[in-house]
Amino acid sequence: MIVTTTENIKGFEVTEVLGTAFGVVVRARGIGGDILASLKGLVGGEIKQYTQMIEDARRQAMDRMVQNAHAMGADAVVMMRFDSGDIGSNMSEIVAYGTAVKARKQE
Repeated sequence: MIVTTTENIKGFEVTEVLGTAFGVVVRARGIGGDILASLKGLVGGEIKQYTQMIEDARRQAMDRMVQNAHAMGADAVVMMRFDSGDIGSNMSEIVAYGTAVKARKQE
């Protein structure tokens, strides 16, 4: 399935808009990670455990969005975006969303 952040797909024509496709992931940070993050916060720098957690969550949210779009009968997702937020003090929500469309290759 084609997933793009643009409105159009070069070489393809959007023939039908099916609606919004999305994928949601909620991840909790472990207490060990919070302790390491607090220590890293004292000296500064990247907190690699959290970076990896967010990268994994984004991939999983995209995979779920693609599954949702596929279930809708889509060939592609255009205008794909990510959104994120905190839930409580130790959970993060990642949402991947976009417009599920039917598209055909232009001749």
